[in-house]
Amino acid sequence: MLSVALRTLRTRWVTFTGSFVALALGVALLTVTGLALASSAAPPQRAPERFAAAPVVVKGPDTLRVPTSIGDREARLAHPRPVPAAAVTRLKELGRVVVDRSFAVRAEGGPADLVGHPWSTAAFAPYGLAAGRAPRAAGEVAVTGDWTRPGARLDTDRGPLRVVGTLASRGFEHAVFFTDARAAKLRPVSHQPVVDAEPAAVREAVRDSAQVLTGDARRLADADPDRDTEALTAMNALFGTAGGVTAFVSVFVVASTFAFAVAQRRREFALLRSAGASPGQIRRTVLAEALAVGALASATGCALGSYGAPLLAVWVADEGLAPAWFTMGHHTWPYHAAFWTGLLVALCGATAASWRAGRTGPTEALREASADSATLPRGRLLCGTALLLTAAVTLALALTGGPGDLLHRKTYVSRPMLLITAAALLSPLVLRPLVRLLAPLPGACALLVRENAAAGVRRTAALAAPVLVTVALAGSLLGATATLNGARAAETDERTTAAFVVTPAGGTGFDDTTLRKLRAVPGTVVSPSSSTAVHVLEDGVALVRSEARAAAPGPLAATTRLPLAAGEVGGLDDESIIVNEEWQRHRVGERVRVWLGDGTPRTLRIAAVMTTGTGNNGVYVTPRNAPGATVDRVDVALAAGADPGTVATALRTALGAGNGQVLTRDQWIRDSHPGTNRTTRLGLLLVLGIALLYTGISVSNTMVMATSDRVRDLAALRLAGATRWQVLRMTGAEALAVVAAGALLGLLVAAVNLAGMGSALALLSAPATITLPWQALGMTTAACAVLAVTSAIAPAALALRRRPVELAGVRE
Repeated sequence: MLSVALRTLRTRWVTFTGSFVALALGVALLTVTGLALASSAAPPQRAPERFAAAPVVVKGPDTLRVPTSIGDREARLAHPRPVPAAAVTRLKELGRVVVDRSFAVRAEGGPADLVGHPWSTAAFAPYGLAAGRAPRAAGEVAVTGDWTRPGARLDTDRGPLRVVGTLASRGFEHAVFFTDARAAKLRPVSHQPVVDAEPAAVREAVRDSAQVLTGDARRLADADPDRDTEALTAMNALFGTAGGVTAFVSVFVVASTFAFAVAQRRREFALLRSAGASPGQIRRTVLAEALAVGALASATGCALGSYGAPLLAVWVADEGLAPAWFTMGHHTWPYHAAFWTGLLVALCGATAASWRAGRTGPTEALREASADSATLPRGRLLCGTALLLTAAVTLALALTGGPGDLLHRKTYVSRPMLLITAAALLSPLVLRPLVRLLAPLPGACALLVRENAAAGVRRTAALAAPVLVTVALAGSLLGATATLNGARAAETDERTTAAFVVTPAGGTGFDDTTLRKLRAVPGTVVSPSSSTAVHVLEDGVALVRSEARAAAPGPLAATTRLPLAAGEVGGLDDESIIVNEEWQRHRVGERVRVWLGDGTPRTLRIAAVMTTGTGNNGVYVTPRNAPGATVDRVDVALAAGADPGTVATALRTALGAGNGQVLTRDQWIRDSHPGTNRTTRLGLLLVLGIALLYTGISVSNTMVMATSDRVRDLAALRLAGATRWQVLRMTGAEALAVVAAGALLGLLVAAVNLAGMGSALALLSAPATITLPWQALGMTTAACAVLAVTSAIAPAALALRRRPVELAGVRE
């Protein structure tokens, strides 16, 4: 049987080309993603940047540690505490102390990420002057890079500045160095002084009130020291999802190809049965073919992956999805995992087909008609029904147990796979009536389209399945993000009752002088608020962080409509907190122990409870319970009779030029409209690109196989009087009808998936409007249609170049 399998591969190479290409591509993608995951599993420690030449850096506490029965739980503080003044005094007795200060700077014509520092800290990078001199007066600065030159004037949010020196860039920041005195006025609080003293003496001086950083640990004093870990974690999620979708879709392509190939070869297998072959030998032949194709395709895919991995590393670094230093390491396990996965996919895809081939009876060789109107195989029916029930039950359990889980990215990316698989398995039950419904027109062409689809159920299912999968994925994934973003935007619209929202420049916050001027604007109710965080220990072991805002209750109630389920905003005071229903304890009047943004422990009474919504409701506290937080937003409501235009002008005057912007309610809602972040968007596009690529391979391969197998049917049409154009038109119309049927089934699956998300939003008291990505669905369906029609017409046109009498004599 092995020799028979090898000869079959040689003579029926068209049949197996699509499976080979799909499997090789899948293994290549698995190899690349495996190498990416392995290379990012243990990233190298980044060396210190801003403090590479600093002797010792003292950093204020930035980590919350809470003891539990299973060990200490840790979390990053929203507002790290400064080094205590007493500790700084002791440090000055040990040696020279340089206070580091960092703050955002916005300059017209300058980089968007400018950051200011005192000049005395330039030596710690170290920076060296490339031209000019150091700043000496309050209005003088030295800058890094070549975007300006000494003598230039800068218009900034810190006032007009004159550039007196430039420094060679170190690559990790765009810095502006002020005099130490000017930097101290702009940033009075410092969290990390640099000390020129022995580390042991420094540790003794600060004791447990601060961190002492030396050696490579000085990188923790750099801005955002965890950015590499966060970027690699996001990249892991992206390529882990891509790898899962690759395996998922490749199984469909390979399985449908082998199933269709077996259906085409019924008479061939019947002849072997007539010659004495047993069902087991037929099955082993089909599996041997799959083994040969799988081994060769997997080896080819591993080779392609080894060339594609370095290109991927360059791309993710250039796109900012990974750190600039990221490269692919030398790992062997991704090759093993990809090869054996590819081989397993090939064998699994051929297993069901092999059982069907083994059931072929010897009498099949005597059949003249090649119609395939058999009912759905029992195994496929059982598997499809089981998956459909599993999807329904798990959705019901999620809706009753934790509807918020359905809004998480991992959930709405993985959950559709169940329903898509079930629909693809059960699709032959509805494809025949659906195609008849889509081709209701009178005439011979429409009649042939309907009857051909009905007479070739397996061919129709093999073509419709990949279209179904792609359209369902596009609708489910892009629709989920659009629905979720729409719900969040609706929440923002419902909650914002302020007429104006004032935001600071550069995200630095408002100073007290600016806040006093804004409060003094007549005809307004001003509500300054700050971003902060609150931690709570749940079940005695889980330290949970909740984003929070700090605001005074009276102005908050005048400018914001909170989605309250119980209690009142007016009940908020310095001894209470407003929580949401996601909290383990969320009854009005209960007392909860929390840790504030700077780590201060407090026991607060619950004054009100908000609905869960889309998960962005957070909690509210008073400014006294947000130590270290700066005001980063001012909501302004109009008093009775106040003129909006007059108030807007007064607010801009109070704010001052370059200190921020005054937005109307509509402008604020539009600017704060939540969108899909860049990493998630690229991940979804990558997933859909993989699905569409596989669909193209599957559709093209199926149509080429089907058309080459129907040469005698085409000849019969020609001999019956049909012109060459009529035959080609019928072939193309049939392909379009099947693609339309697959697209409609995919649309139905996407709608059902999104209905589950809509139900979850409704249960969470969030605005629930299902949004289908019609443009993406239309483009996906159009691409599938073009591929199907081209793949159907091209081989038919080549075959019809021969005379009908010659075609009629072609044996299958």
